[in-house]
Amino acid sequence: MATPKTATTGRRKTAVARIQITQGSGKIRVNGKNFDEYFTTTSMQNTVLKPLEALNVSKNYDVEAKTSGGGLQGQAGALSLAIARALNEFNEADRPTLKLGGLLTRDPRMRERKKPGRPGARKRFQFSKR
Repeated sequence: MATPKTATTGRRKTAVARIQITQGSGKIRVNGKNFDEYFTTTSMQNTVLKPLEALNVSKNYDVEAKTSGGGLQGQAGALSLAIARALNEFNEADRPTLKLGGLLTRDPRMRERKKPGRPGARKRFQFSKR
């Protein structure tokens, strides 16, 4: 029997993460690099590992990810969502644990668009009475 494998997608702001997850030894590769080389700060690394650590399976799965768009922080959030969705596909019994940690919820917050006649989304040009 072949090792179980699943592919999922996660999004955060304008970042997209497409992953393939297989049972393995805990290797995480992002865009061809080791994930701690790609996500240099500890907070981003913790964001990526959060779903695996919530289920105590960080050494049981290998993750191969391709991320694009947005910044590194958004990509880390997108990758976290993709991993959580993949773990949910592997074992439906883990859903309550992932749901309780808020790991299966897509963060809907997006950047507000710039409006016409203004310098930014909400900022206005300086008012001059005279």
